[in-house]
Amino acid sequence: MAQKTYAGVTLEVTEDGYLVDSTKWNEEIAKEIAKEEGIELTDKHFAVLKYIRENQAGLTIRKVGKSGIVDIKGFYDLFPGGPLKLSSKIAGINKPTSCV
Repeated sequence: MAQKTYAGVTLEVTEDGYLVDSTKWNEEIAKEIAKEEGIELTDKHFAVLKYIRENQAGLTIRKVGKSGIVDIKGFYDLFPGGPLKLSSKIAGINKPTSCV
């Protein structure tokens, strides 16, 4: 496993950059991961990240879009490119099985 340092903490990450131990995640780590991805996190981002961390099982773009926090278009606006893959990485959880 590779290691990366975020917010002064050295963490193990997968080859794709996902945290191996999601319990070590915090908002400061999320900000630094997001910055690497070219995203500055807002309160809306954090609301989505919280939802994702709390609803990891069977997570899909559609499920996030029906969360009441953000619609699908808004999800793509917050996390351009691959919103579920990117938001999961920033949220410190494993890459969803629905992501290639």
